[in-house]
Amino acid sequence: MATKNGVYQLDNGFWAYRFSIIIDGKRISRKKTTDEYGNKLNTQAAAAKARAAAITAAHVEMKRGKKISRRTVKEIFEEYRKEGCTGKAYQTLKKQDSLWRNHFCGRWGSRYIDDISVAEINDYLADLYYEQEYSFRYVESFLKVFYLIFGQAYSRNYLDVDTYNKICVNKSTKIHMPNLRVDDDTDIVTFSRSELELLDEYFEGTNAETAYLLGRYCGLRINETFGLKWANVDLEAGTIYIDRQQQYQNSLIKLVNPKTRNAKRTIYLCNKILEHLKAKRQKALEDAEKFAAVRAQKQRFIEDLDGTMISSCELVNCLPDGTIQTVNSFKYPSREIKSRLGINFKYHYLRHTYGTLMAEQNTPTHLLCNQMGHGNIHVTQLYYLAVSETGTEILKNNLNNL
Repeated sequence: MATKNGVYQLDNGFWAYRFSIIIDGKRISRKKTTDEYGNKLNTQAAAAKARAAAITAAHVEMKRGKKISRRTVKEIFEEYRKEGCTGKAYQTLKKQDSLWRNHFCGRWGSRYIDDISVAEINDYLADLYYEQEYSFRYVESFLKVFYLIFGQAYSRNYLDVDTYNKICVNKSTKIHMPNLRVDDDTDIVTFSRSELELLDEYFEGTNAETAYLLGRYCGLRINETFGLKWANVDLEAGTIYIDRQQQYQNSLIKLVNPKTRNAKRTIYLCNKILEHLKAKRQKALEDAEKFAAVRAQKQRFIEDLDGTMISSCELVNCLPDGTIQTVNSFKYPSREIKSRLGINFKYHYLRHTYGTLMAEQNTPTHLLCNQMGHGNIHVTQLYYLAVSETGTEILKNNLNNL
């Protein structure tokens, strides 16, 4: 076929492009039938666009120059931890270090980054999931580390653009998760109405009641619950402001930034939790006088967001004598609920239940997204798809109304 402006049509109806240019005295020639993402070129315009992108990429690649030298995966990860992880959350780095130490270093550390194939990684992920039976979510964290390492290598000029695109960009070739097992449970888990009644009764009057109600009626994450300060509770407006969470860092309890930027949010309280917090606040003020001497010994000082040290008594979830409550406060209740009530209790399921019940009541998606603190509205939409006991009843009623 005749070539016009570097593009031409193939016998099968698709299009292709070619070019041969000189950059800094070096001739660069390309001839391709797909765009930068590996997609077929359906039109002349698509071929022209792909050709222009390829020429631009060639100029960029020449500016990047040749690879400085080959790098092993270990060298790249160590360079990332030394220079490339600024701004990463403490828990994220802790998880990455754990995966690296327990899995990646021995298996991949000595391998050169440009000598690892897509097939090898996909086979490794499949082995973790199907043979070693790690959870789907856990194996996803391995995939993220692979993307991190290859991205670090590319940004440091240890990988050429074609190799990086093949491994991390092109939909048809990039590394990916294994297919989900039929019996794998990645669904949103909610408590039924009858289970909630049992849980309400169990937690009523206990030291964990406030934390339980914050999960049940506000959908807080457990770290947000135990990081909530009285200063962030507005009993007049009926709101709480989430701008920090409680975390263990190097065995020390600290208040740190929330999980994501979107996790900073104002949550509106229903009457149930609002009345509970009003009563608890009044009780806390009385306890400040009643247990003043005991608190002087029992209270704990922890580091706040700005680096200042604050008393555990400033937290909503604090015992009357000043003893701090933490995420570990739910370990015993979880075991008790399992043995006594036969309910598989995880605090995060309260968040799932809150989101599902709010969705069932036709709460606008963007409002629920804000209340949940999701960074992606597609995550919120999962709650509208979740099938709960109440949702099943609504479905049956609608079917009977046919």
